[in-house]
Amino acid sequence: MWPFICQFIEKLFRETIEPAVRGANTHLSTFSFTKVNMGRQPLRVNGVKVYTENVDKRQIILDLQISFVGNCEIDLEIKRYFCRAGVQSIQIHGTMRVILEPLIGDMPLVGALSLFFLRKPLLEINWTGLTNLLDIPGLNGLSDTIILDIISNYLVLPNRITVPLVSEVQIAQLRFPIPKGVLRIHFIEAQDLQGKDTYLKGLVKGKSDPYGVIRVGNQVFQSKVIKENLSPKWSEVYEALVYEHPGQELEIELFDEDPDKDDFLGSLMIDLAEVEKERLLDEWFTLDEVCKGKLHLKLEWLTLLPDASTLDKVLTDIRADKGQANDGLSSSLLILYLDSARNLPSGKKINSNPNPLVQMSVGHKAQQSKIRYKTNEPVWEEHFTFFIHNPKRQDLEVEVKDEQHQCSLGTLKLPLSQLLSRDDMTINQRFQLSNSGPNSTLKMKIALRVLHLEKQERSPDHQHSAQVKRPSVSKEGRKISIRSQRTASPGAGDSSTAPSTPVLGGGDKPGVEERAQPAEASPPGPRGLGRSSSSLQVGAACSPSHTFVKEPTPSIASDISLPVATQELRQRLRQLENGTTLGQSPLGQVQLTIRHSSQRNKLVVVVHACRNLIAFSEDGSDPYVRMYLLPDKRRSGRRKTHVSKKTLNPVFDQSFDFSVSLPEVQRRTLDVAVKNSGGFLSKDKGLLGKVLVGLASEELAKGWTQWYDLTEDGTRPHMVT
Repeated sequence: MWPFICQFIEKLFRETIEPAVRGANTHLSTFSFTKVNMGRQPLRVNGVKVYTENVDKRQIILDLQISFVGNCEIDLEIKRYFCRAGVQSIQIHGTMRVILEPLIGDMPLVGALSLFFLRKPLLEINWTGLTNLLDIPGLNGLSDTIILDIISNYLVLPNRITVPLVSEVQIAQLRFPIPKGVLRIHFIEAQDLQGKDTYLKGLVKGKSDPYGVIRVGNQVFQSKVIKENLSPKWSEVYEALVYEHPGQELEIELFDEDPDKDDFLGSLMIDLAEVEKERLLDEWFTLDEVCKGKLHLKLEWLTLLPDASTLDKVLTDIRADKGQANDGLSSSLLILYLDSARNLPSGKKINSNPNPLVQMSVGHKAQQSKIRYKTNEPVWEEHFTFFIHNPKRQDLEVEVKDEQHQCSLGTLKLPLSQLLSRDDMTINQRFQLSNSGPNSTLKMKIALRVLHLEKQERSPDHQHSAQVKRPSVSKEGRKISIRSQRTASPGAGDSSTAPSTPVLGGGDKPGVEERAQPAEASPPGPRGLGRSSSSLQVGAACSPSHTFVKEPTPSIASDISLPVATQELRQRLRQLENGTTLGQSPLGQVQLTIRHSSQRNKLVVVVHACRNLIAFSEDGSDPYVRMYLLPDKRRSGRRKTHVSKKTLNPVFDQSFDFSVSLPEVQRRTLDVAVKNSGGFLSKDKGLLGKVLVGLASEELAKGWTQWYDLTEDGTRPHMVT
């Protein structure tokens, strides 16, 4: 399939990504791809998960673990500046969701195929000539991350690639996706955070200036910074759309703001399927990846009802019946599908076709469609959502504009109260444009949904089962859910008394805020998330969590604690030699990519492959790779790839990370062992080779990919480029 996938990717680059890059910055308006060749190394699917519970009977949901490490030839140019650049290689690692729906009673049984990433994949691009590109006036403030962000956002929810397999009628519902729900996040307070600021060269421990970064899919919110406080109170509220679950998580990271690089204060990951089940969660959560700290959250799962009878109660609950129409929490969600326009006027020049775009606004929240060039009958087929405070008082204002001459081609004003009396609270029609041509129309489908918090009937002794996803590593490198620990906290007041603050960025389309702020180089810390963050890494396996259980002694499975494994390997080498001279790397080699991500404060290691391993039996070996970041030899510090059966040249392409700062990691050593996986008591279990990689390199921030020679004890590694 790979050559045909390449044809599709080339079309995606030219028809989707190229216009998006052009629209992101005026200086990129002549940006184009001159060559797109994805190379011969195909994409790998390392694992498939199929969901069987909480799934609609007319759909099939698959999650694919995707890895792509390829040598590509992609050339791009900006004609306006006679500037050219290119891409030598691309790495993509992430979880892609594939939805087959609707299932139908005729062949091909599946009406359409939808593809997207649940969250930004790890995406690394090796550029050539990019410095020339970024020397252009107006672009010198940008970094390569702006292009990474555009590409990533086009692949991450709510963006999706939909491939219809049957007639348009049956896939009409896919063009108008209704979110599964809305997550209202009350980001209340934290306690007992680490003091990261120090004085007198570290002799005096200070406090921290904490803030939070909250992610749901590609929706990113950032809280205000509380100065010099280890028990900050934010009392902020955010609202996020949830299109897909199970599989989506609420991700929260806390940081200490610093002038140079922001320090990490802990993280939390909560399964949204559990929040939907509970409807309302209000509790203290213990932070992961740090030794102390707790976070107080109140999470509400709001269902979308096409019923106006519940609106008055919702308006009373959020006090929208008294306050201003544009402020505070949302009572409802407006979903808009912009289809097409007909008979638009010519604009300023008579008999010339305009470049139409559509601007839509509700109150002070505005969004804009893509530009369609040289046509008075544009087709957009785009999807938008707006959070609505009070639909009885607010209007949807629409303006069609000519981008070329910056003039209006027609307007439309629709009071949202009209939707309240319609069937299913939906309007699907052609609207006559005002201040336009006599027959100028705009076709849209608009629906209103009331945000309703369902109360669960529970017994007094009910214990909820909210799953906090700990970044632990199982054998297959997946995250394991562990029940959250309810912790009684001193001074934890009733969160219901927390003031309802205005929602920050709740109604903006994901990604709009990134373009609205001044573009500048991505800072070393995560403070730049509102701009163009390059923290695209989503490791297949994450770092250990610090729980209340004291860590055990070094792992029993450690080959250093079993020196007999090294002796057995030396004996096996002598048997292999048997009077002959072995080559330079008799035990074979392992290929690793190693780099430190300052954005995430983590060492990222990608285990690509091994070659020319020794055989443990007639069928070859069943190799896997095990890693420690010495001197840490605890079980929680161990990282393992999957087992590759009956091969001497396994391919893994798995990514792992270790939470450690750059100065600290440069004093550490990466212990990598390739091992054979036999049965529990099998005589074929054992060591295939080791390598010890010193990390005291100044190149660690940039990273490198190398083949390393395996030896019996790892002490004499030879790098092979």
